[in-house]
Amino acid sequence: MKSILITGCNRGLGLGLVKHLVQLPQPPENIFATCRNTNKAKELTSLAEKSKNVHIIEIDLTDTKNYDKIIEIVKDKTGDAGLNVLFNNAGTSTKFTRLKLVKEEQLTETFFVNTVVPIMLTKACLPLLKTAMNNFKDKSKMSIHKSAVINMTSILGSIADNNQGGHYPYRCSKAALNAATKSMSIDLKEDGILVACLHPGWVRTDMGGSTAPMDVDTSITNILNTLNSLTEEHMGCFIQYDGKILPW
Repeated sequence: MKSILITGCNRGLGLGLVKHLVQLPQPPENIFATCRNTNKAKELTSLAEKSKNVHIIEIDLTDTKNYDKIIEIVKDKTGDAGLNVLFNNAGTSTKFTRLKLVKEEQLTETFFVNTVVPIMLTKACLPLLKTAMNNFKDKSKMSIHKSAVINMTSILGSIADNNQGGHYPYRCSKAALNAATKSMSIDLKEDGILVACLHPGWVRTDMGGSTAPMDVDTSITNILNTLNSLTEEHMGCFIQYDGKILPW
């Protein structure tokens, strides 16, 4: 891919994606990485200083009316090439929550960050994604090297796999994101834009916790291998980091 926009890159999986992408034998020409506060993203800032293809976009993604800032920066760098990949990675999670303890603000805030933001950002980036795809004649063959939207989800968003209950804010927001992914895959099929949602595994990050069994590097290595293998057959699928198809 020539260009990719990744949200939530100040730490965790977003930062891991940027770090791995710049180390590829043929890295993307432009890696756009969003974060809320560059003062709290020292490692990302250092990476951008060393790698001229990394462009930091400081923005609070909950301010959906400010997405024009993102679009202008991407368009300025990519021109007629457009944007190949939008990776909606940014997310939030509350602590494990049983029904008797769940709070309204937990539900609404988590839903906005995990579901509303990816939908609205995809909407804003659609012209850039279409521009990228228009550089290819065959829209039936899909891949991340042409045009794609990848939504970072979680197995906790699986309704079929839920056998523990709880986690109302996170489960509901990710299940909704999965539903949005499916709708996007239908709406963008004619445009040739690949859409899928991806479960990164249970990873040792601030969100995943210190007891998670997988480190960031292992997750990202698998994710990039899986992304490179995606075709039109994966359109609208719920996929694990290692390529396994997960139950809705």
